[in-house]
Amino acid sequence: RFYQPGAGRILLDGVDIAQALPDAVRSRIGIVPQDTVLFADTILENIRYGRPGASDNEVRAAARAAAADEFIERLPQGYATFVGERGVRLSGGQQQRLAIARAILKKPAILLLDEATSALDAESETLVQQALAGLMRERTTLVIAHRLATVLNADRIVVMEQGRIVASGKHAELMAQNGLYTRLAELQFRQDTLTANNSRI
Repeated sequence: RFYQPGAGRILLDGVDIAQALPDAVRSRIGIVPQDTVLFADTILENIRYGRPGASDNEVRAAARAAAADEFIERLPQGYATFVGERGVRLSGGQQQRLAIARAILKKPAILLLDEATSALDAESETLVQQALAGLMRERTTLVIAHRLATVLNADRIVVMEQGRIVASGKHAELMAQNGLYTRLAELQFRQDTLTANNSRI
């Protein structure tokens, strides 16, 4: 944890995280950030960072689950490819899939997705969304997103405006309220339709 709650408590499996060891809390959380952190090392070792000590076969299995194996195998050196500082030799979609593979390898109890698809092209986003769907199964997932398509199937959506919660509920419930969420959803889906139509012209 980096910040103490201003009010209330955060419980992890019934334990107040303020009373838990920081390492114990971090070991149960996996993160797929908006800006993937990659090191000047091989693809294999960048994925293995999610769980040091994992076997090569486990790393490769995580890459397959993240829809990353196909592009990795096309690289001249495959998993032995050096990605450069911050992954400069890879596209945004490829970097994100490595971050997802890293999270899959870790097998966290809690998953945090921070704008995980915000900077991707349509093809990359489809692949990443498929990988994320598999990763989110059977674990608590917190999704930070401006693109509402990312959270349509969430059990609970929390709508924030200027740092305050203004609504919460499932997608259908929020749409029925005809509030901020409804306006954002209609605007985004209209833009997505226009983008899709323009791409076919």
